[in-house]
Amino acid sequence: MTKRRTVLGLLGGAAIGALAASAAFAQEVTLKLHQFLPAQANVPKLVLDVWADNVEKDSGGRIKVERYPSMQLGGKPPELMDQAIDGVADIVWTVVGYTPGRFPTTEVFELPFIMTNARAVSHAYWDMFEKHMKDDEFKDVHILGTWVHGPGMIHTKDPVEQPSDLQGMKIRGGGRSVNSLLTKLGATPVGMPVPAVSEGLSKGVIDGTTIPWEVTTSLKVPELVTNHTEFEGKALYTLTFVLAMNKAKYESLPDDLKAVIDKNSGAEFSVFAGGTQADADGPARQIAVDLGNNIITIPADQTEEWRKLSQPIYDEWVADMNARGKDGKALLEEAQMLIEKYSK
Repeated sequence: MTKRRTVLGLLGGAAIGALAASAAFAQEVTLKLHQFLPAQANVPKLVLDVWADNVEKDSGGRIKVERYPSMQLGGKPPELMDQAIDGVADIVWTVVGYTPGRFPTTEVFELPFIMTNARAVSHAYWDMFEKHMKDDEFKDVHILGTWVHGPGMIHTKDPVEQPSDLQGMKIRGGGRSVNSLLTKLGATPVGMPVPAVSEGLSKGVIDGTTIPWEVTTSLKVPELVTNHTEFEGKALYTLTFVLAMNKAKYESLPDDLKAVIDKNSGAEFSVFAGGTQADADGPARQIAVDLGNNIITIPADQTEEWRKLSQPIYDEWVADMNARGKDGKALLEEAQMLIEKYSK
């Protein structure tokens, strides 16, 4: 009887050990996703939550993505990239231009009147990221997606129909290229993360802001200003984004969970993200229409003055890239070629 109990005890111990080993093999991973917008804003709701839900589903529940909107893990939006590098967050979504000049190759897609549509530019951006940025400017993080928003435009308290109307206005810009553009157009650029725009407008710190239509909803911009200037044809500007993951965290994943992350990353996801963000422009624009706001549309054949004033930004960007040891002219031509290719 004693021997029988011993054998049963050993078998029971072996079974428990097997279960423990099985649980260890099917390990669960929690990823903290940090970003600067409220949870109900378009990008968190329509892009980031979709990505996170797909990762959780494709992993069979072994990956859990905890979502932290509105900088709930602390810090300010310009610190997000370093939070991903340092492991404060496992994944961050951020505006690349929040750290001006740190990722300069991305700025080729922010140049004035280069953007056709968000899907095409986001695809071109991913191609150039893989070829020119992955092992250079972004070597310290694992990039999951690269994209741009829909056509950038100007929202102001007073109407803007031509560049001279911007003289003396304090306008929030979202990045180095946009701020340079505002200066060339006669405005005074004010560096300010997106979440601060509403307060800046309500307190008179700024007279207007540059953002795409879709962001205006969560920021209540159509209720704070009554004039919106948009452009037909190629956009006045756009901004670049990345979804970035802590490199050590990604590399620590078992191969099957890496495959889940990979499946939900790359060119297809980038095009989805940019396109989805741009698709939200229409409903947001309608809010301004319903409020009776003044929407000024600059026809494509009447943008010559705007283009002429913004041309030096191209020259400055090329010169800056050349000074960094990169062929600025070649990079610009490659970006334009890829945008044209994906715009067809």
